[in-house]
Amino acid sequence: MNRTTMSLIAGVGALAAVTGFAALTSPDASGASPAKAAAELPVERTSLVCPAPSSSDLAETTYTSFTPVTKGTASDGKAALLSASEESGAAAGDKGAKDEKAGKDEKAGKGGKTAAADKPVLTAEEPGKPVTEDASGADSPALVGTADGKFAPGWTVQQTTQVAAGTGRGLQGVNCTAPDTEFWFPGASTAPDRTDYVHLTNPDDSAAVVDIELYSKDGALETTVGEGITVQPHSGEPILLSTLTSEKQDNVTVHVSVRSGRVGASVQALDDKLGGDWLAASVDPTGSLVLPGIPKDATAVRLVVFAPGEADADLKVRLASPSGSITPAGNETLHVKGGMTSAVDLGDVMRGEPGSLVLTPSDHSVPVVAAVRVVRGKGAAQETAFIPASRAVGKRATAVDNTAKGTRLSVTAPSVTAKIKVTASAGSEGGSAVSKTYTVKSGTTQEVEVPVPSGLKGTYALTVETVSGGPVYASRTLTSSQDGVSAFTVQALPDDRGMVAVPEADEDLSVLQK
Repeated sequence: MNRTTMSLIAGVGALAAVTGFAALTSPDASGASPAKAAAELPVERTSLVCPAPSSSDLAETTYTSFTPVTKGTASDGKAALLSASEESGAAAGDKGAKDEKAGKDEKAGKGGKTAAADKPVLTAEEPGKPVTEDASGADSPALVGTADGKFAPGWTVQQTTQVAAGTGRGLQGVNCTAPDTEFWFPGASTAPDRTDYVHLTNPDDSAAVVDIELYSKDGALETTVGEGITVQPHSGEPILLSTLTSEKQDNVTVHVSVRSGRVGASVQALDDKLGGDWLAASVDPTGSLVLPGIPKDATAVRLVVFAPGEADADLKVRLASPSGSITPAGNETLHVKGGMTSAVDLGDVMRGEPGSLVLTPSDHSVPVVAAVRVVRGKGAAQETAFIPASRAVGKRATAVDNTAKGTRLSVTAPSVTAKIKVTASAGSEGGSAVSKTYTVKSGTTQEVEVPVPSGLKGTYALTVETVSGGPVYASRTLTSSQDGVSAFTVQALPDDRGMVAVPEADEDLSVLQK
């Protein structure tokens, strides 16, 4: 959305800087165009933000940064993550937080930044090799980061947190996101057994003003302080959803819209009994959606869909399995009323096989957003993760912080058979990159055999590229065992938007340089 537009503007600006002057004109009446076909060039600058990982003293967090090797980039560049200066929860009227902030500012000096905020938390070393950094406890702040030059195209940062006990215990993972102006989060909750926060992170030098709207099965929820929330420059604001409304609802869609500036946004969903994880934003509202890579051992799957407009949506629900597309028994279609959130429990729909949910219009297309809540385990050993509707892999997408034994990769081709290339990078502490190619048949989801770097030490990145056919969608599942609990987290792999199309001028205008 906005990131693509900004990348295009940046790309055109970079081209103009190289040639000294550039002019783009529309085709003439004959249909001929004075501009040559657009060239694809690597983006030159990328920004990402990471939310504050956890309020638990038992939290252990790992940040992993990785940039795939991209042809045509500059020979230099850098990528770094820095601590955002922590601001109070003023939007929720928390006086105690204000007093705490005042004390921090007094120690830190003018501007409220500590000396540590000026030192990068993590700095990339070279494209093609992941870099990791660990943090612990409840005082880890939100992070803001920028990559330029050879580190910008496809820069990916993963935040993975293990929480040993308490509300939200388990494995929590999230991709650090590009700042934007609008986000949709179906699958949040204000129920008594849930503690859900929407984390807003402002990477810029000026304040951002944000509105938060909540929608349940009955429509918009009345909120008290959801409008005009100010997020200070270079800061993170966790907003507890239950402070925005008095209504207790199991299935809520959160809409974050930015009046001025831009933010990164993610929802942290913490359950008293089912553990917790991050809920990433759904793809922008559209008529057809793919929710890729539901684990084969899922014991419960809940689909949550929201139609932002006034029109109702009627959707066909299909499960792309390893053997083909099937219809979940009793859930062939889903009716979603305009402006309302609909949820359906699909139960043990996976039956020991990985799969992806594919939503398409039954009749006319109505834009919707969607996510699924996935539960693994039984009884006291249950754990939760979320999979939002995702963009396709496109040319290339990457997932980082993979381990030799705890990584699963699912790929689906909902409509056309596709060939993909999967590359396992060098390890963060040693090992050589390897690649494999796979064919994914139309209408199926395949849990591919994940390649592992030879001589692996540490963690590694998985990069998926579309070779032919498609589109394809993918997600990566990380698993670990924590005191008998099958902890896990799932991240989708959307196109990394590392390349931008830049129209070429028809004439060589370099002679106009002075």
